[in-house]
Amino acid sequence: MPAADAAAEARKSATLRYTLMRFGVFAGCFLAVWGLVYAGVIPRGLGDSNLLWVLLLSLVVSAPLSFVLLRKQRDAMSQRIVEQVDTAKARLEANRSREDSVTS
Repeated sequence: MPAADAAAEARKSATLRYTLMRFGVFAGCFLAVWGLVYAGVIPRGLGDSNLLWVLLLSLVVSAPLSFVLLRKQRDAMSQRIVEQVDTAKARLEANRSREDSVTS
């Protein structure tokens, strides 16, 4: 069972690592956009919508950056997810074949 525990831990850490890094890229973009808005380089939002404007602009900027910068982490996470899905499919097929042999 230790190998199964290590694989489960690797899946969790790959997903957690990607999620935290993605949040870090967004937070960096948020601070950069907020600084640019505060400095007047980027126009402020209308009325009280400044925070919403900064959030939306940060999302737009961080998405392509994350796509490029976090490719390795995303690939590792997706590989772990594919392995987990394949294991679940194998278990399901084994259960189906076991049920078929019992009912026959």
